[in-house]
Amino acid sequence: MNKYWTFIIIAFLFSSCQILNPERMLRTPPGYEYAEFPEKVVLEEYRLAPNDELYFRLYTNEGERLIDPISPLTQQMRGDQNYTIEFDGLVKLPVMGRVKLSGMTLREAEKFLENEFSQFYNKPFVRLRVTNHRVTIFPGGRGGTSSVVYLENTNTNIFEALAMAGGIADGRASRVKVIRGDLRNPQIFLIDLSTIEGVQNADMIIQANDIIYVEPRERVPQRIMENVGPYLTLLTTALIVYSLFK
Repeated sequence: MNKYWTFIIIAFLFSSCQILNPERMLRTPPGYEYAEFPEKVVLEEYRLAPNDELYFRLYTNEGERLIDPISPLTQQMRGDQNYTIEFDGLVKLPVMGRVKLSGMTLREAEKFLENEFSQFYNKPFVRLRVTNHRVTIFPGGRGGTSSVVYLENTNTNIFEALAMAGGIADGRASRVKVIRGDLRNPQIFLIDLSTIEGVQNADMIIQANDIIYVEPRERVPQRIMENVGPYLTLLTTALIVYSLFK
């Protein structure tokens, strides 16, 4: 019977090396080159991007009177107006048609639209606000701790976003990843929040649809038992049945 126990121990050790923490997400291979943190990215204001929803209001006489660009004669708004920046960076607005706003800050977009609407209105005043500015946050805990956070402030940094999600639940502060852009070829930034030097990069402005992922801490004994336990139970049962018939 000793050979059976030897086999169980070998299987346990082999399985623990091969199946450790299979549910961990967003792994990067050894030597992966993370995106760099240019200073201008850290200090730059939020820039509009495809899929952003814009709350749009138009006034005349530098903000004196609110008007409805869809039906100018009524001089009344038909409620809140929201417009989506399409996949190519264009947004379809009343009177103007499709104009490109992607890549602009809110201030630049407002100034651009005021200049364009000046062809039709006297001293136009434009107000824009992003209404679906959101990020997905995985704070490093287990089971139901991830969340989608809507950001009212377009100049929210990583610290503020993590705080809104409840902080780093049980993750590694030294391994915080920010995933940005097209998921087929994203930019991935690695931030170390466990040191003062690493915290300097935490001032980067979060963009819409960013993913913030905090790597979970390893619990080696617990992970081994969770992943190997079912196999050992099956093997032990098979050996007991075999011994009975033997």
